[in-house]
Amino acid sequence: MKVPFTPRHLLLALAFTAMHAVAADKPNVVILATGGTIAGSAATQTQAGYTSGQVGVDILIGAVPQIQELADISGEQISNVGSQDMSDAIWLKLANRINELLAKSDVDGVVVTHGTDTLEETAFFLSLTVKSDKPVVMTAAMRPSTALSADGPLNIYNAVAIAADKNAKGRGVMVAVNDDIHEARAFTKTSTTDVQTFQSPEKGLIGVTLYGENTFFRTPYKTFGAKSEFSVKGVDKLPRVDVIYMTADVSPDLISSAVAKGAKGIVSAGVGNGNMTAAALKEAEKAVKKGVVVVRASRVPFGTVGRNVEVNDDEVGTVASNELNPAKARVLLKLALLKTSDAAKIQQYFNQY
Repeated sequence: MKVPFTPRHLLLALAFTAMHAVAADKPNVVILATGGTIAGSAATQTQAGYTSGQVGVDILIGAVPQIQELADISGEQISNVGSQDMSDAIWLKLANRINELLAKSDVDGVVVTHGTDTLEETAFFLSLTVKSDKPVVMTAAMRPSTALSADGPLNIYNAVAIAADKNAKGRGVMVAVNDDIHEARAFTKTSTTDVQTFQSPEKGLIGVTLYGENTFFRTPYKTFGAKSEFSVKGVDKLPRVDVIYMTADVSPDLISSAVAKGAKGIVSAGVGNGNMTAAALKEAEKAVKKGVVVVRASRVPFGTVGRNVEVNDDEVGTVASNELNPAKARVLLKLALLKTSDAAKIQQYFNQY
């Protein structure tokens, strides 16, 4: 017997079609896990000590089932280390994999889970080497996955929401932690244990997120992403760059030792406006004459290291880091040395990036 097609059937059919259309329109987000506290584990929920990089990407995804409502999710394990053990090799693997993924038409964004210790370095490296306007959102946690009131799950949820947001496109590599959205170049870790450890003190936040509802304030003003001229495609090793911390009466042979061990670049974490002792400056000048690029940064947390202020960079042959702290200056110098060892050209990179 033929069943008549009623208005009720029509409504059900339309609802079924709409439901599948919404599902089909969900963006595709890939989560790349590298380890860190966000994947850490402790024996109890309330102890300070824990081991980083114990939980795999599938468990991280499974712990936040709500992200499936935001996007179609897949995950890959790039590494599983505490970020104190982050390495050039992992950076290269991560950057190349992100570029491969974002080149696909069916991938709309990438989330990277990471430890907090070197998050700012990895984020800046990716901001210079990822060749796409699609969102790359890094996230982390200050408490391990087993902790009472762990911060990782909501950070992952917010990171996926940002990666799935069309308004996030063209804003470079972002970092989603504790309801804040930072740009890769501007943020830094400021506390050893505080959940609100990450701050963007000079430039401010790029936006905020509240349970996946995102508000963006700005885009980064320096060169990044698809407009960056740095590439790590086919690169299997980055040049050695050492950071030397300046103190009162610092031993200048730290600089000559770095040169003797094969450093192609040196970043001085100087005092004040990137200054160093007269003896250290003399040793830095010797290093420059041997073809080593020396960048003057500062151990002071905020401010700009100006060129030719208290040090005559033109005379000594050094490079001023401008706004970049020593850790980020090291990242840029590593990439710059893939292209040139000319200090004048590298100064242009520090002005531009």
